[in-house]
Amino acid sequence: MAMANSVFTSPFTAVRSKASDSSLSVLNCSRTSKPINYFTVTPRSYSSQKTNTMLCASVDGLDSSSISLSEQEADVPMPIVLIDQDSDPDATIVQLSFGDRLGALIDTMKALKDLGLDVLKGTVTTENSVTETKFSITRATGRKVEDPDLLERIRLTIINNLLKYHPESSERLAMGEAFGIKAPEKKLDVDSATHIHVKDDGPRRSLLYIEAADRPGLLLEIIKIMADININVESAEIEMEGLVAKDKFHVSYRGAALNSSLSQVLVNCLRYYLRRPETDEDSY
Repeated sequence: MAMANSVFTSPFTAVRSKASDSSLSVLNCSRTSKPINYFTVTPRSYSSQKTNTMLCASVDGLDSSSISLSEQEADVPMPIVLIDQDSDPDATIVQLSFGDRLGALIDTMKALKDLGLDVLKGTVTTENSVTETKFSITRATGRKVEDPDLLERIRLTIINNLLKYHPESSERLAMGEAFGIKAPEKKLDVDSATHIHVKDDGPRRSLLYIEAADRPGLLLEIIKIMADININVESAEIEMEGLVAKDKFHVSYRGAALNSSLSQVLVNCLRYYLRRPETDEDSY
């Protein structure tokens, strides 16, 4: 089911964790220049008296008027973006969390639709004060996304919307250095942040794990390096956790798992390039 044309229609299902301390009910959605969803939050209490608090949630995040002073002063939570190619054979799974600050993500879904994608379904779960939004997307043809360039555009689109609707996230994102209101205070050491491992995952493929300092275009760079040494990428799980990219790839060489020699060549090529992002791409 493709996402409806109206940005007020969402395929999402709200799922409240058992650990949640409040019940949530939608009261109204008014059509304004910036759509606002109104919610009533009823804190659970074992006494007979209940207290209702009105708050506003914008399309992609909680309105600042609904966030208490103590919450505004609290540490900025870790933004996490995960693109999963393995869990569903027919769709690409996108998962996003940013503490408890995410809203309905209607604008993010619209931005994905502008890339020519369909949002099939979505769920929102809350556990331990962290709201996790997950949705399944396909291309307009109904097939899952396999093009590395489009996968990177999806990742950057989500991060761009996170910076737009949650500008405080810039201090926890690599792209915040150039596009955010506040650059990350903690700078990663590129050498120490780079970790690469290859292990067998059956006779026909190997599992490649890469952890490196995140930057725009990183996924395409990794795919290009593997293509240059004739290694085939069968599937991927692409994760960004703050300033760090944590990616997993199922790879093969001529229909078989990588042997020890080829695994070492792959690790050396990736390590050389990822630890020296300023190096000419043809020099490795």
